[in-house]
Amino acid sequence: MNSLTVYKRTNSDNNHFLYLVKELDDYLTGINGEDDSFFRQFNSMDKLQNVIVAYFNEIPIACGAFKMHNKTTIEVKRMYVKHECRGKGIATGILNELETWGKELGYKAAILETSNIMNDALTLYIKNGYIVVPNYGQYKDVESSVCFEKELS
Repeated sequence: MNSLTVYKRTNSDNNHFLYLVKELDDYLTGINGEDDSFFRQFNSMDKLQNVIVAYFNEIPIACGAFKMHNKTTIEVKRMYVKHECRGKGIATGILNELETWGKELGYKAAILETSNIMNDALTLYIKNGYIVVPNYGQYKDVESSVCFEKELS
């Protein structure tokens, strides 16, 4: 599947991205439970100008995005791969595309947050060179959060 996957740069107005994010939000609601409203407030898409949507046979199957965290760092957001497409390298492809785009724009590092119970996500980020860092910003005191960082060289 991966060799035929097409990665498209877009923004958060993209209807395919909105469709995938709806699936992501439904999935996260089940994981986050009563804490869901806390996390949703940090997933606003009105500022996402850097979005990747992955397509297989012109069908949207995955997405990811980033937003500026500071002048040198991007924050990876809204990573999602449809369940039936997981385990095929699609998420790594999305990350690579986001990192490349971030480097093209002059950013030096990427950060992100995920849940400590999302083993697939934890494995993905570690496999792709992200290292665990102290929880940042709004996640500082959130015990279920794991924060990562990667130098974009």
